[in-house]
Amino acid sequence: MGLIFSLLVVMFGATGSLILVIRNLYYICQPSEVLIFAGDRRVVSDGRRVGYRLVKGGSSIRKPLLEKTFRMELTNMIIELRVTNAYSKGGIPLNVDGVANIKIAGEEPAIHNAIERLLGKSREEIEKIARETLEGNLRGVLASLTPEQVNEDKMAFVQNLLDEADDDLAQLGLILDNLQIQNISDDVGYLNSIGRKQRADLLRDARIAEAEAKAQSALQSAENLRRTSLRQIEAKIATTRAEAERRLQNALSQRQATISEAEAEIAAEVARTEAALAVQRERRNQVEQQLQADVIAPAAAACQQAQAQAKGEAASIIEDGRARAEGLRALATTWQVAGDNARDIFLFQKLEALLANLVDTIPNVAVDKVTVIDASGGTNATKIAAFLAQLKESTGLDLSQTIQSLGANSPPARPTDSTAPTDLS
Repeated sequence: MGLIFSLLVVMFGATGSLILVIRNLYYICQPSEVLIFAGDRRVVSDGRRVGYRLVKGGSSIRKPLLEKTFRMELTNMIIELRVTNAYSKGGIPLNVDGVANIKIAGEEPAIHNAIERLLGKSREEIEKIARETLEGNLRGVLASLTPEQVNEDKMAFVQNLLDEADDDLAQLGLILDNLQIQNISDDVGYLNSIGRKQRADLLRDARIAEAEAKAQSALQSAENLRRTSLRQIEAKIATTRAEAERRLQNALSQRQATISEAEAEIAAEVARTEAALAVQRERRNQVEQQLQADVIAPAAAACQQAQAQAKGEAASIIEDGRARAEGLRALATTWQVAGDNARDIFLFQKLEALLANLVDTIPNVAVDKVTVIDASGGTNATKIAAFLAQLKESTGLDLSQTIQSLGANSPPARPTDSTAPTDLS
């Protein structure tokens, strides 16, 4: 039991010792500070050998008995600057008030200058060193500038001061973040005089500028009026030209349109005439064909028919004439053979045909025989005919048949009457 207790005591003692060692040897560095472990020799980036090592924004363990740890803050320090009776280039004493923001350099190689010159000093001491350095630089810059330059161009003045102070502060391991000049004054009223003069000059310049502006405005107004008038005139001229051009184009267009319209009308009339001519030609052809079909062809056919008919009639007449001539010759021969009774025989022959014609003129009448004799005023032949008719009616004896039979058996006698008939049909 005592052994276990002894072991626990030893264990707790060792643990406490370890914790104590860790608290004394393990260091944590904040981002706004740098830890310096002095005692270990090493070579830095610029080739120098230094007896310390740096830890920024991290942690490290101090080597016991060999290293000593220091902390250096890298936070910003605000330094108020006030320089009095700082003579400028023109010999005028000036008073300058300003404010500067500085900090200890946290990067190599400037941090080595800060470690060598500022390690172990308080912030008040560091601020005092920086203030005195900046005031000295400020006096040097003021000595190279006139009061007018300092007062008129503060940006150039601040830039010169920054250029002058950067090298000195870098030697101390400090960085000047910014510098603002708040006020510039003097005890002899030089700047006030300059200000009054500048105000007077500004007022004069303002009045001159105002007068020049008014004159320029008047000139510009007159020029604008002139330009406006010229532009209006040019616009009117352009409008007149455009109107004249438009009228000319309209006239040309109308002329061309009129010509085109007249040409179109003429072409239409020509087309209509040609169409009418074609129609008339077709009509003429149709009329010619119709005339050919209705008049000329029938006329030609009628002519040919008339010619054929005439030829036929002429042939018939010729043949008829020939037949009549032959009949007359035969009649004459018969008449000569019949002798004195030839005429009476001829009349008896014609009586049968005459009776047939008379019967035809009276329809639905059966006529056996018709005898018409003018016995009182007739010739001997008529008287003989009347006698023969009466004889036939009373006795039934037909002497005409008897005579014809006799004439057929005896030669006819030559006729002596000049009134012999010419038709023996």
